[in-house]
Amino acid sequence: MFESTIAGSLPKPAWLAETGKLWPRWLPEGADLAQAKLDATLLWIKQQEDAGLDLIGDGEQSRQHFVHGFLEQVEGIDFDHKVEIGIRRDRYKAMVPQVVSALRLKGRVHAAEARLLRAHSQRKIKFTLPGPMTIVDTVADKFYGDRVALAMAFAELLNAEALALRADGVDVVQFDEPAFNVYMEDAAAWGVRALERAAQGLDQPDPLTGRRCQTAVHICYGYGIQANNDWKKTLGGQWRQYEQIFPALAASRIDQVSLECIHSQVPPELMALLRGKDVMVGVIDVASDQIETAEEVADTVGRALQFVPPERLICCTNCGLAPMSRQVAQAKLRALGAGAALARQRYA
Repeated sequence: MFESTIAGSLPKPAWLAETGKLWPRWLPEGADLAQAKLDATLLWIKQQEDAGLDLIGDGEQSRQHFVHGFLEQVEGIDFDHKVEIGIRRDRYKAMVPQVVSALRLKGRVHAAEARLLRAHSQRKIKFTLPGPMTIVDTVADKFYGDRVALAMAFAELLNAEALALRADGVDVVQFDEPAFNVYMEDAAAWGVRALERAAQGLDQPDPLTGRRCQTAVHICYGYGIQANNDWKKTLGGQWRQYEQIFPALAASRIDQVSLECIHSQVPPELMALLRGKDVMVGVIDVASDQIETAEEVADTVGRALQFVPPERLICCTNCGLAPMSRQVAQAKLRALGAGAALARQRYA
């Protein structure tokens, strides 16, 4: 009961990249950078295991940003001529690459990280990819001219990489879709359809290995950066965005849904809309450096149990921990592991 896992990203060590930033600059170069990325991944594998987490990830140590890390291996993306656009309905500005021609994968995207993760842990492993709608909202389209067409094009590429990750030994492939909480009508109209295309076939056995993997989607209110924190203050006493998209996800083929919970204004009863799905409940706040206690984590689990069957509840972070300090993130991982263990004692 109550497996524990992270939503995705973890802070990059100071010897790898700038700290405290969502789009950090790499510090090593060339072959040194490639090795440093893998070294950082090994560090966080050990930290997650020491914290007692059941399902671990690579911490996205090889990606400068959770979206652009995938796009770097896509033909048709121009990184040399970035333009500034508004992200998530102009919540904040960012310099992004342009889509300038038909999209195609250059080859494998995350083989090195996934295989390293599988080789160095006996635990279940999860790998995260950006969702199609969120990618569309994080690039400047100069070619397709249609958001749905662009999303479906990205979904096909994501699916190819996801199927390869299944063969690498990944147990859960998670797609990150924070844009679902901003474009709720579009998410229900075509975002979930694009998501299902990205996840197509993952529940079937791999032709060579026979492995299957579960699928997940992470939908949150964003990293703990100032722009997101300021936006949350405008959402009122109840954040009901999930109410518009959970029914479509409940009817989908996606296995797991990750959501924001602790210290949020999300009405807990909205979790009941995900009947039939595993629910990754955010029990660790990513917008505060205050370290949760095991008791606080277990209390959050207890509240969620009013609406989620115990066999379907997974303990998770609200979002990625990338912009945090390494020391705070490590402490929060320990709180996550200890809190999940306490919840098992309380509610088993």
